[in-house]
Amino acid sequence: MNKQLLKEQAYINGQWISADNTFEVDNPFDNGVIATVADCTAEHANQAIEAASKAFASWSRTTAKERSNLLLSWHSLIIDHADDLAEVLTIEQGKPLQEAKNEILYGASYIKWFAEEALRINGDLLPSPDGKKQIQIHKQPVGVVGIITPWNFPQAMIARKVAPAFAAGCTVVIKPASETPLSALAMAELAEQAGFPKGVINVVPSTASSDIGKALTSHPAVRKISFTGSTAVGKKLIAQSAENVQKVTMELGGNAPFIVFDDADLDEAVDGLMASKFRNSGQTCVCANRIFVHETLYDEFIKRLGNKVSDLKLGNGLTDGVQITPLINQKGIDKVFRLIKQATESGAEILAGGNISSEFKNIFEPTVLSKVDKDMEIACEEIFGPVVALIPFSDDNEVISAANNTSAGLASYAYTENRHRINRLVAELQYGMVGINTGMLSNEMAPFGGVKESGMGREGSKYGISDYLDIKYACIN
Repeated sequence: MNKQLLKEQAYINGQWISADNTFEVDNPFDNGVIATVADCTAEHANQAIEAASKAFASWSRTTAKERSNLLLSWHSLIIDHADDLAEVLTIEQGKPLQEAKNEILYGASYIKWFAEEALRINGDLLPSPDGKKQIQIHKQPVGVVGIITPWNFPQAMIARKVAPAFAAGCTVVIKPASETPLSALAMAELAEQAGFPKGVINVVPSTASSDIGKALTSHPAVRKISFTGSTAVGKKLIAQSAENVQKVTMELGGNAPFIVFDDADLDEAVDGLMASKFRNSGQTCVCANRIFVHETLYDEFIKRLGNKVSDLKLGNGLTDGVQITPLINQKGIDKVFRLIKQATESGAEILAGGNISSEFKNIFEPTVLSKVDKDMEIACEEIFGPVVALIPFSDDNEVISAANNTSAGLASYAYTENRHRINRLVAELQYGMVGINTGMLSNEMAPFGGVKESGMGREGSKYGISDYLDIKYACIN
């Protein structure tokens, strides 16, 4: 690993800053201490905001081409250091090294995409009603952006938010999850190497999440908040951001249905579920959460799924071939135990797994539950673990209604060959994203985001830069 990328200080106004207090970052696999990181306070956050505000005055006036070129330089450095960044990510977050490498490349794809989108921030010249005036439409950067990222994808979530902010001409203050601050700090190091001016990117690691969040939402210089995390925290940030009428992009919790209809290709459906459910040991916001299988395919689906699940390799994310790694912490393990216990007490049956691995103390076994009812807690709450909850169904109307019976609305999946049913699913599933005959749907060219209580705004695609821009109308007589 390139030790230059393993930073332990905050990054404010182009300087690496120590704090009076520190916190330890642990490896989820063995709980060993990886690093001791500066524990920033609200005062540090305010310093970062002031630095970002000062930098915005000049950064916002740079040309689109200048910003694009800097983003491309950052992208190149990330690609060059992808192996090092992946190792940092694996030791602090736990996911398999190949998954970590895929995340680095995925995040980098957003940086390259928005380097290109920076050149396409176009305004309009409109005809006036009386023919005597000129109507100009300008797009301008909103200002300082407060960015709060989660622990499950600590590099990609930064890239997905910071890239459009930079492309638009905004400056940022990033508060990474305290479980995974090292990826954020490594990204800042590479941004500095790429040549971004001081104050354009700032990173304030902290265990005092609510204090930093309050600083970001209460400071008048911060004009936008972008958050990925739980719905409960998102609601608090939305309420706080109302104080200064900040723009918000919220990517919140999910409860994704995965529907296997009677005409589905079973092998493809099982493979799609494996990809969606067990990536990052089930710790993804778009993870398949409720698995609805048509009753005529139910038994065969369970058989084929069981064969795949039994082949999954558990262990340290740094070990070649490992697919299932630790949950992020004991709180995550306790939640999975609680949901399984409630389900089995209500009639569900454990077909595989159901406990901590006998070999690895922090790894939860890949688990398959049958006879799950759609009203059980495990079908109503985001699991965030390697647990498949199987629910049989018999009727299209029944399963669409059950799929929509949640306050979440992020991702959904369905397997069917019937084009009329596909059209109906796309129209009627109440989700921001619908995957048909695929378990993987996120990429830089598509708008990522949800509806209902899964959030607002979109990340990626040509739509992803909109929330970082203000529209100004000029009427010239």
